[in-house]
Amino acid sequence: MMRARAALFALVLCSPAAAQENNDLNRIPQAVLNAPAAQSAPVARAHGKYFLEDDLSATFVQGDLAVASPIEPSHWGNRTSLDAFDRWPLGHNIAFVFSDRFDLSEADGIGFPAGAARNDLREAYLSWEPLPQTYLDFGRINLKNGIALGFNPTDFFRARTGVSQSSADPSALRENRLGTVMVRAQTIWNGGSASFAYAPRLAGARPLAGPRPGWVDPLFDQTNCTDRFLFGLNLDLGDLSTQALLFHGGSRTRLGLDLSYPIGRSVIAYGEWSGGRDTGLTARAIAFGQATGTLPAGAPLLPPGATARRFLSDLAVGASWSSEAKVTLNLEYHFHQAGFSGGDWRNWFAAGAADPALAPELWYIRAYASDAQEPMSRQQIFLRADWQDAPVNDLELSGIAFVNAEDGSSMVQLAADYNLDNNWTVSAYAGSDFGGAQSEWGSLPEAGSIVFQVDRYF
Repeated sequence: MMRARAALFALVLCSPAAAQENNDLNRIPQAVLNAPAAQSAPVARAHGKYFLEDDLSATFVQGDLAVASPIEPSHWGNRTSLDAFDRWPLGHNIAFVFSDRFDLSEADGIGFPAGAARNDLREAYLSWEPLPQTYLDFGRINLKNGIALGFNPTDFFRARTGVSQSSADPSALRENRLGTVMVRAQTIWNGGSASFAYAPRLAGARPLAGPRPGWVDPLFDQTNCTDRFLFGLNLDLGDLSTQALLFHGGSRTRLGLDLSYPIGRSVIAYGEWSGGRDTGLTARAIAFGQATGTLPAGAPLLPPGATARRFLSDLAVGASWSSEAKVTLNLEYHFHQAGFSGGDWRNWFAAGAADPALAPELWYIRAYASDAQEPMSRQQIFLRADWQDAPVNDLELSGIAFVNAEDGSSMVQLAADYNLDNNWTVSAYAGSDFGGAQSEWGSLPEAGSIVFQVDRYF
């Protein structure tokens, strides 16, 4: 997700040009229909999922940016991937789970073959059931929490896990990402469950900018650069499903709560919240840049902002509506208190106009947010629409939109997936950023992108 092009490459993952989702990994709209229940035990598979994927993308770059970008995005790219997921029983109540993808990429500025190859080991862990409905897992695990689709305040293991994708849909990002090395224990009973996860520190944090990692580097310096603990308790209270979480990592401790409740037969209302003492986005970005050697020790806090720790909240509330015609609509409101307010954005643009030499540091803040998979802005609206078998069988149409609630700028991506048969799927994605030059989405160097994708399943 980062490397030689680090700051900007991480940043652009927020835009439609960010390219490349394995749309097959999870079609997702149904995800929100599931209550925030316990992570169920893996189900034995007769055969895993293996496929070869190729996508060709074109990115449209805009000039005359309000704050000049230090790196120009690639105008074109092609990625060929071999993807594998499987689960093998090893003995009585023991199984091994494996998920991996090998990429071979071509694009402006990527040397071939050096720098073009990348292998992402997403998951590799042992799962043991020592007692009925009690599970112990060890290894690299993609631990996901939260029930919203556009932003998950309780997804505490999401930072620095992104891999190349064809879609900006956050639901797909959750499925196709690097796991974290951890030990996880969980027990399930009628009406609830409890879980505990511990992820140890295995390496110091990798800078956002720096040399490209080796093609088989597992990137533990992204996923396991601090000790982290997570406790979870799930309860079903009639129709109300709840999950309470306690997370601690480094110097951060956060509480979390997920709720979902059905309203009639077609609507699910849901929400998730997390809160804890922390500094704002800018202060954390500058501190990380200095700690990893990317920014000088005396780098100013730009735009100016408070460095004191205070209680900050994240919130995602929304609803999902489904029809008998296989149409699902989601509408969400996101509040990220650590993110940029309208005043912060005005300061960001003003700083870049006053001193163009500050542009790398200003863009670094946005790259840091993208790398951590957290919103840049304090308030945003998220919309998602999905129509399966539309208007013919095996065709799925979908679209997402992020809208800055203060400046009105937006990012929109539309997608179409068609299953030719059991072995072949073709997809197309088209995205664009809308807004004025001094708006969140209108200030990105990418005006839009298109991606054509072909998957061959085995």
